[in-house]
Order: sequence, then structure tokens, then C-alpha cells
Amino acid sequence: MVQITVSEKDYKESNLLYAQSLLASLSAQIGFTLKCDTLGSRSILTLNCPEYYADAVSIELADILAEIVAINYKYDFFKKRVRVSGLSKLEYEILMASLISADLEDDKRYTLDKLRGIKELAVDGIYNFRLQPLKRKWEEIVSYMPTCFVNSQLKDFISFLIENKHKTVFVEDQRVYDYNYRRLNRAKLLGGDELILLREILLSGADQVEIKGNIPSLDEKYLKEYYGDRVYFVSSFTS
Repeated sequence: MVQITVSEKDYKESNLLYAQSLLASLSAQIGFTLKCDTLGSRSILTLNCPEYYADAVSIELADILAEIVAINYKYDFFKKRVRVSGLSKLEYEILMASLISADLEDDKRYTLDKLRGIKELAVDGIYNFRLQPLKRKWEEIVSYMPTCFVNSQLKDFISFLIENKHKTVFVEDQRVYDYNYRRLNRAKLLGGDELILLREILLSGADQVEIKGNIPSLDEKYLKEYYGDRVYFVSSFTS
């Protein structure tokens, strides 16, 4: 058996629980164990898997951890530094999700490159010592942010983000799925319990949304405002 361990500060245990939940189905398929524990001020996720599958599991784990950095760590970075007036609290959270979404795949690829092949790592350690260029990039983005950011600018920014996208997501029972009907749950990495649906859609990088059934009125309001005729309420999905 090969053991892979990942650690985080205890107050970021939710990141490891996110990774654990995404790995659960793979764990059931190929037979490796997952356990999340707390040791002092650290939370530790331990995987024990057959040697034959170790590389594949390590690759899957690295992809998830790169996503955690590109969303959760970026969110914390921006939340501490982006100070704008003119937006409500909810609109500010929409702005945060939009900023994260803008370079999400690039940030994830860069982070993934630093994580490959590591069998024992501390996520915060990698972030603090191996991702300085990524943080400098984020700092530059912060420097471009205006001090006042009104709703009309937010709408324009989201329109710009989705203008050249060619991706559809599907919403059913207030859950978001990608084109292959895989559940998307990235908004968990942002925290909070409002506008989860809208923020999930923003993080998906989609330009088209098909919705089956009812969704929270607040999400519906902002979806119609920001996505306009790119939102479809359907009785059955087209794909």
C-alpha cells in the first residue's frame, strides 16, 4: 500500500473534506481508504491505496488540490484586498466569484504543475513557498480594481467573462451539472449559504444555462439580470 497525506491548517479543514468528498466515488471503485483527522493545529487527509493505483490517485488528488488553491485560496486573497464601494454584500460576493472565474483554469493549471508527484504535502506550505508568481499575478489584478464598482459595471464584467465561452451547464433540483452531467460543487470552496447556485454557475465558466424546475428567487433574479437570454427554463434537457 502507498500512503499519501495532505495537511491544512485546522480552520481550513473544509478544504480537505471537499477533497475527500470528491475522491469518495473513486475510493469505492478501486478500493483505497480515506480518513480526515486533526493533529494539533493541523487537519490531515490520509489516503492508503494499492501501489498499482497510487499514481492515478495522486494525479486525481493533485487536480482537486489545484482547484482548492485556485478557488478557496484566491477567494481569501481577494477578500482581504479588494475593497470597493457601490455594491451590496451579495453583489460583492458575486464579484468575488466572477474574479475567481476569470482565470480559474489558468490558475488551476499553474498550481497543478507544482503539485505533480508529491506524496506528502501541506497545501498552505505549497501556497506560501511555491506559488509566489501566482500571488503576484493576483496582486496585480487587485491593483486594477476600481475603488467604486456599481451593479452596472458588474453586469458588464460578467458579460465580458462569458462573451467567448461555449459551454452549457444544467440545473436540476437546485444542483448544477456540467455537459457530461457531472455534479459541480465548487461554490462550497467560497463558503456562505446565499446565491450558491449563481456562484456555482459563474465558477463553471458557462455561457448558457438550462434550468429544469424551480430555483431560489434570488438566484433567478441575478441569473436573469446577468445572463439574460442565455438562461433557459426547460421541461427536459436538450443534451
